[in-house]
Amino acid sequence: MRGHHAINYIEFPVLDIGASKAFYAAAFGWCFTDYGPDYTGIHGQEGEVGGFRRVTELRTGGPLVVLFSEDLDASLRAVRAAGGKIVTDPFEFPGGRRFHFADPSGNELAVCAER
Repeated sequence: MRGHHAINYIEFPVLDIGASKAFYAAAFGWCFTDYGPDYTGIHGQEGEVGGFRRVTELRTGGPLVVLFSEDLDASLRAVRAAGGKIVTDPFEFPGGRRFHFADPSGNELAVCAER
């Protein structure tokens, strides 16, 4: 059950759904359901949590999505191995560490780990 006013779904605009699926599957083990050539759903432990929507032009600079990691260094290696571009190297913040990366479409996300 989701909490009232909790974030329910995250939708990413992407230039290439296939490249995005390959990147996120390799970097984070995400699974998908295709709903035609222009949309795919992202599955989490509790069902569909988001999706990729194909666009012809990407506008960056929206809200920052921060993913949680139990092992930040392993996540950093996985993002690099999957072809992600590290935008901000790992840094300390009160309570943990995080880094930022760009996916194949240029969306910037972050990954954090608690201390």
